[in-house]
Amino acid sequence: MRFLDDGYSGTTLHRPALERLRDLIHAGGVDRLYVHSPDRLARKFVHQAILLEEFDRQRVEVVFATSPQSDASPESNLLLQLQGMIAEYEREKILERTRRGRRFKARQGYVSVLGHAPYGYRYVSKFEGDGEARYEVVEDEAGLVRELFRWVALEGLSLTALVRRLAERQVPTRKGRTRWDKATLRGMLMNPAYHGEAQWGKTRLEPRTSTRRPSRGQPEVPRRHQVPRPTAAPERECIAVPALVGKDLFDAAGERLAENRLHQRERQSGATYLLSGLLVCGRCGAAYCGRRHGTGTKRYVYYRCLGTDKYRNGGESWCRSAAVTGALENEVWADVCELIQNPERLRMELERRLNPEPTGDDRESLRGSIARLKRQLARLLDLYETGYLEKEEFVSRAQRVKERLTREERAYGQRTQAEQFAKDHAELLADFETFTSRLKTGLEAMDFATKRKILQLFIKRIEVRDEEVHIVYKVQPHPRAHSTRGDNLQHPLKPLRETTG
Repeated sequence: MRFLDDGYSGTTLHRPALERLRDLIHAGGVDRLYVHSPDRLARKFVHQAILLEEFDRQRVEVVFATSPQSDASPESNLLLQLQGMIAEYEREKILERTRRGRRFKARQGYVSVLGHAPYGYRYVSKFEGDGEARYEVVEDEAGLVRELFRWVALEGLSLTALVRRLAERQVPTRKGRTRWDKATLRGMLMNPAYHGEAQWGKTRLEPRTSTRRPSRGQPEVPRRHQVPRPTAAPERECIAVPALVGKDLFDAAGERLAENRLHQRERQSGATYLLSGLLVCGRCGAAYCGRRHGTGTKRYVYYRCLGTDKYRNGGESWCRSAAVTGALENEVWADVCELIQNPERLRMELERRLNPEPTGDDRESLRGSIARLKRQLARLLDLYETGYLEKEEFVSRAQRVKERLTREERAYGQRTQAEQFAKDHAELLADFETFTSRLKTGLEAMDFATKRKILQLFIKRIEVRDEEVHIVYKVQPHPRAHSTRGDNLQHPLKPLRETTG
C-alpha cells in the first residue's frame, strides 16, 4: 500500500492520503510503515510528534529510509526530534530569505521579481534579453487593452457588456478560449501595470477560512491550506514598466467599476433562493442555480445545473442532468428540522468536537519553558555586557533563543485559545436542553434569512444524482440513517470524515 500526497504541503495534517493512512492504522490494518524521511511525514515538529505518538499507540513500527538507526533507543529518538526541528527551521528560513530578497529586488525596480506579464505584455527573462528582465509590449493585445479602458471609462459599459461585445467580435483569450471571464476583465481593468506602475506584493498568503463546497473540478481537500489575500497599499512595491493607457483613463475606469459595483449591491438584497450555494451536480460537479419561471401568480422556482448552459462553454453543454423543482426546498428544510429535533445527536457531535487534539505540552509546561527562555536571554545579555561573549557569538545564540521563544509563545497562545473555546462551549452543553427546546419552538416562525443561516450551519453540500438527492451534513448522522420521506432524499451511508469537522 502506498500513501502519496503529491502537490500537498507537509505543513498541514489535512492531506487525503495521510487521512486514509491514519484511518487504516486506527482500524488495525498496518503493522509497519516505511517513510522516506521525517520531513516527508510532516514539516512541523509538533505535527510529527503527534503522528508518531498516534502510530505508537496502535503498535505500528515506523521505519525511516534515510535514518541510520531504526531502534527505539533514546539516541534514535533524539536524532529524530532534531531532524524534525531542523526541517521546520529550514523551511521557515528559506521562506524568510526568499521574501526579503524579492522585496529588495522590487525596491530596486527589477521586473524579474514579477515572474510573468499580464495581457498586453510579454515577459522577457534576463536570459533572453541583455541580462535584465523586462516587459515587452505586444501590439495586438495592447490595442485590445486600450479599447477595454475606453469602453468602460468613456462609454460606461459594464463587465457583462464587455463579455458580450468581445464574444460578438470573436476575440479569443490568451489561452485561446472563445469566452472571456468577468473576473479576468475586472482584474485587467484594476491592474496598475497598464498605466506604468506594476506592483509587487499585492497579495499575502493567509490560512484558508472558507468552508464552502469546492468548485467544479477541484479536490474535496484543497491542495493548499493558504490562499492569497489583498494587502494594504503601503506594503506594495512599485516597479516601472511601459504604460499602455494614461493615468486619467485608468482612474476613470476604476471609478466606473466602483459605481457599477455600488449599483449592483443596491439591486441585490441577498440570496434569492433557499438552497443557493448548497446544491451541486453529482455528475459533472457544477453548481445548481436557482431560477424563476412563469408570469403573474403562476410563477414557480426550479434549480438547474450550470453544466447544461451552452453559452458558458462555447456553445456546447457538458452535462445532461435534469432540473429539480422548488419542492426540494421544503424537503431539505423538513429533513434539517428532523435533525434539530434530535438533541441527543447534536449533543454527541458537539461533545466530540470539544475533545481537543493532542498539542504537545500543556499550558503549565509551556509557561515554564517561556520563563526559562526569557531568563536565558537575559543571562546572554549580561554575559555580552560584561565582555564574556563576543558580538558574533551573542547574536547567533540570542537569535536561536528568540526563535524558540517565539514558537513557545505561539503554542501557548493556541493552547489558551483552545481551552477558552472549550470553556465557552461547555456552558452551552450545560444548558443544552434549553437551547434545543428554544430552537425547536421557533422552527415554524423562522424567516427566509434565518432558514438560510441554519441550512449553511448544518449542511455542507447537497448532491443531485439522477433520481436521488444526497444531503452531506456537517454533523455526522447515525450509520445508515435515511430520511423517512422516501428514496429521493437520503443521507450518505458513510459520511466523509472531512465533512464532520
